[in-house]
Amino acid sequence: MRIALLEDEQDQANLVCAWLNAAGHSCRAYMLGKDLVREAQRETFDLFLLDWEVPGMSGAEVLVWIRANIAEPVPVLFVTARQREEDIVHALSDGADDYMVKPLGKLELLARIDALARRARPSQRPDEGVLEFGRLSVDCCSRQVKLDGQEVTMTQKDYELTVFLLRNIGRLLSRGYILEAVWGQSADLNTRTVDTHVSRIRGKLQLTPENGWRLCAVYQHGYRLEQVAVAPAQ
Repeated sequence: MRIALLEDEQDQANLVCAWLNAAGHSCRAYMLGKDLVREAQRETFDLFLLDWEVPGMSGAEVLVWIRANIAEPVPVLFVTARQREEDIVHALSDGADDYMVKPLGKLELLARIDALARRARPSQRPDEGVLEFGRLSVDCCSRQVKLDGQEVTMTQKDYELTVFLLRNIGRLLSRGYILEAVWGQSADLNTRTVDTHVSRIRGKLQLTPENGWRLCAVYQHGYRLEQVAVAPAQ
């Protein structure tokens, strides 16, 4: 998971990021709420960890911004020293999904993150099952993609990108997020790589409105794959 952490204590931020990265997540830390908000306008995150008391824009204000500006139901977990019941109620009422009081325990934090991820996006192993979308099907066991029953020849990355997009239909995905998810967290690639592969997939799989799909670029952000109604033949 790609996680955004709002924490103004550098040692605490380094510790939490180390825990998350060691558990297989990708953590980005922000000292200021305004910096996290700025990044969230152009990047995609799977979960937000918010401290309440940070300079300038507070974690509570960042939460309100997230719920007002991010369409996808991204989980938000508060991690703060504030432990009054009214504070917890305030955060949950404003849209937080869970609340932890510092000092944090590593295992509890990871368990709560995993629980939020399961609720937000029910897991499905990438090597199991068949994805069926009308004329398009993907056999995740044999790694075959078929259009109208005919196998489509694809490179390994084209296949992985196809599965990733189909598992995130309707979700706005930044180019950086796609690079990390498909090419790996350490991929040292230009985002034009994503554009090239998306263009190739769009053509091979006929992901166009007349075929019931819209795979569109979103200015200064990334891509969104959507299913659309096909106009009846005249």
